[in-house]
Amino acid sequence: MKHVAHAIILLATILLCSCDNDKQVIDIAVIGGGASGVPAGVQSARMGMKTILIEETEWLGGMLTGAGVSATDGNHNLPAGMWGEFRDSLSNYYSGLDSLRTGWVSNTLFEPSVGNKILNNITQKEKNLTVLTRTTIKNIIRNDEYWQIEIEDSAHKKQVIKAKIVIDATELGDVAKLCGASYDIGMESKEVTGEDIAPQQANHIIQDLTYVAVLKDYKKEITIEKPEGYNPDLFACACDNPLCISPKEPDRVWSKDKMITYGKLPQNKYMINWPIEGNDYYVNIIEMTPQDRQITLQKAKDHTLCFVYFIQHELGYNTFGLADDEFPTKDKLPLIPYYRESRRIHGLVRFTLNHITKPYEQKDKLYRTCIAVGDYPVDHHHNQYKGDEELPNLYFYPIPSYGLPLGTLIPKDVEELIVAEKSISVSNIVNGTTRLQPVVMQIGQAAGILATLAIKSDIRIKDVSVRAVQEQMLNAKGYLLPYLDVPVNDPIFQPLQRIGSTGIMRGVGKNVGWSNQTWFRKDSPLLFSELAGITEIYPSIEKRSFTKEQPMTIKESINLIEQIREKEHSPIIEITNEQVKEVWQKYKLTDFNIERAILRGEMAVLIDRFLDPFHTKEIDITGAYIKK
Repeated sequence: MKHVAHAIILLATILLCSCDNDKQVIDIAVIGGGASGVPAGVQSARMGMKTILIEETEWLGGMLTGAGVSATDGNHNLPAGMWGEFRDSLSNYYSGLDSLRTGWVSNTLFEPSVGNKILNNITQKEKNLTVLTRTTIKNIIRNDEYWQIEIEDSAHKKQVIKAKIVIDATELGDVAKLCGASYDIGMESKEVTGEDIAPQQANHIIQDLTYVAVLKDYKKEITIEKPEGYNPDLFACACDNPLCISPKEPDRVWSKDKMITYGKLPQNKYMINWPIEGNDYYVNIIEMTPQDRQITLQKAKDHTLCFVYFIQHELGYNTFGLADDEFPTKDKLPLIPYYRESRRIHGLVRFTLNHITKPYEQKDKLYRTCIAVGDYPVDHHHNQYKGDEELPNLYFYPIPSYGLPLGTLIPKDVEELIVAEKSISVSNIVNGTTRLQPVVMQIGQAAGILATLAIKSDIRIKDVSVRAVQEQMLNAKGYLLPYLDVPVNDPIFQPLQRIGSTGIMRGVGKNVGWSNQTWFRKDSPLLFSELAGITEIYPSIEKRSFTKEQPMTIKESINLIEQIREKEHSPIIEITNEQVKEVWQKYKLTDFNIERAILRGEMAVLIDRFLDPFHTKEIDITGAYIKK
């Protein structure tokens, strides 16, 4: 009821003032109340912006809830920002993180309806945020001062909203298209992205989508009617069973129990989002009209119902029926399908696989500009596309964990628009990891920060300081880089995030089995050679000083910092032992002895405290240092 009251008051105010010299304008309009939209709206509201969040369904959460994909992928050890807040809320609801480990595909599984309830609770606490559900965008145009957004509610009543900045958090990037942003659909060529595993020629092939089903064990037979066109051969090798003769993936023919418990949820429910000859479905609806989309998506629904029938009748799970207490739909299926891919804008930067695998070797130092982190492999679903054998093999392609650069959210050709969700400026291959729920939530939060800072400073979005956005992300318990050995509650978390983002000290990324990792190595002795990156920021320091493969002492570290302060014309050059001891105490460091080797984490703290390059050495959107 609170959302409804806010919406009525807000819209009434806009209508009453719309003729008053256009004085009544909302600060930020977030269009799409999904996994990116909710964090975007909440974050901007928390920072004092009058924000409106517009969602076409009656639920919040998008793929997390309305699409039924309530088993999150990745970031279990990187609880960044609102993703961490959401997971903590789930933990509180279900009485502990261990209670979320109900299925084997994820460490965090929950009922979609519970996720929707939690997100509604979060949004209702924000007095600056108004949420409009069951509301669609009919048109959007830009004048010199604001966006004019025509909306229509479920009663077909149309209104006009005016906003300074729009955030596109839709599932398919529909608003970006309406606003005139350029974009790609499908796979880019190797020539465009420089990725070795990209196809030679570009194409319009996207990932399979899925209409998820949530089943519940009713402890009695509760089967559905046989769907029209049912063909058990389509699902014969979804798991090991007598019908499976020629599996498409022989090394992934698992037992039926392993299949059904893949997405087991609390309360004896089961998420059916099965990629192995299951309910994935290939169709590219991105450029279709809303009417054509609905007609086409019915086929995907029918495919899922056929799979449910297969599970009940061919595999013997006849007490497992569509849950009647999850989705507010007549067919008991989710409100929307699980879209794995959408339009991808042409942003100020394009984030490719090369930036993930070799971040320090690229021309653009995008690792300095990151505002979100991810650690899931590149995971593409193409099994239902006819001809998938000709596509790159992108099944759990191994990568190190990574930071996502800010410039991917900013279209290069449209002002006062920020793009979130899955429509950011990444390559098709990289979308296979950035599309996942924890990353998308962080993207939305960063979008809210970026929009807020632009309005507060009265500057264009592309002129907002990268460091200012990163600072706000850190203050919101976000990560800039995915260091596993420095958790967010560690006293040195923020200093190490800041110094890592300068490139002075670099983490080490690697792939270990299914695990994608990056380590700062905070407890390792610092070698002189590991500070080679400092000369790019402070070129007055001789490079030859950092060729030695031997440990640096605390005393030598202090001397180096003093030398830099002198070259930088700092008013205070000398650093006393008492000052260093105070740092040791503040950050709970141990064993203060200036003659011993300094540890990497300790050096990062000293550089952050006594040089502060994160704040004093500004960077542009590509990560290049701005010369003053």
